[in-house]
Amino acid sequence: MTPDLLVQVVVSGLLIGFVFALISVGLTLIFGVMDIVNFAHGEFLMLAMFAAFWLYALFAVDPVFSVLVCGPLLFVVGVLTHKLLIRHILNAPMLAQIFCTFGLSVFLKSLAQFLWGPNFRSITEPLLGGRIEVLGVFFGLPQVAAAVGAVLATGAVYLLIYRTELGRALQATSEDRQTAALMGIDTERMFTLAWGIGAACVGVAGALLSMFYYIYPEVGAVFALTSYVVVALGGFGSVTGAFIGGLIIGLVQVVAGFISPAFKMVVVYLVYMAVILWRPQGLFGRW
Repeated sequence: MTPDLLVQVVVSGLLIGFVFALISVGLTLIFGVMDIVNFAHGEFLMLAMFAAFWLYALFAVDPVFSVLVCGPLLFVVGVLTHKLLIRHILNAPMLAQIFCTFGLSVFLKSLAQFLWGPNFRSITEPLLGGRIEVLGVFFGLPQVAAAVGAVLATGAVYLLIYRTELGRALQATSEDRQTAALMGIDTERMFTLAWGIGAACVGVAGALLSMFYYIYPEVGAVFALTSYVVVALGGFGSVTGAFIGGLIIGLVQVVAGFISPAFKMVVVYLVYMAVILWRPQGLFGRW
């Protein structure tokens, strides 16, 4: 592999890695606060991508701007999910929690197939299309825009959690919900907020991905499976771990895909297995 090609591969891996990071931040935030794995996380992403597509198809709203709609829209979806489903199973056995979010995943996927069919769709002419060349390295403008948007959104979540009073309340609820409640923190509100923010992360990521990725009912599974690996690598409940894990998995996936596309995901899951065996709590996990 020549130096120029190596740089190209690294750049491509980092660009998609930033998007993986944003998707995984939403997943790890929900787990960190509530100890629940959201198996419908990928379907939330799919809904955001379809929302961006229909905004473009019906109202000519480019994904760069529909981010401002998809983020709040998925925040509402996350809040409603908690209010209507999750709060009723908080004290249920773990299997009940798993089946609840898995059932929601199946429902949303089936609903999308019923409403929009199984066909692949795409946004053919995004505002930021084409590519640019810098020192012999090519950058796809949609991928660059998605990476920049993902970094900004991830940074906003990080600042919210670690630099605000609301974020400290979320952290306290994550550490010990009973003690947090005794200290006057409305833990139910924190749970609702965690689901809202977690879903909003994939709302932003979905709009950004729609600029260059196909949109179809099964698309959520592609990114959700990778995000589980990212969260396991970075550590469940760690925003920093999700960000760094996203970059690592992005690089691993692109390098493996360059060597042999057939083994792209095989290498990713080998990394996952290695982490589980070597450090089950992940690189930055507490458990």
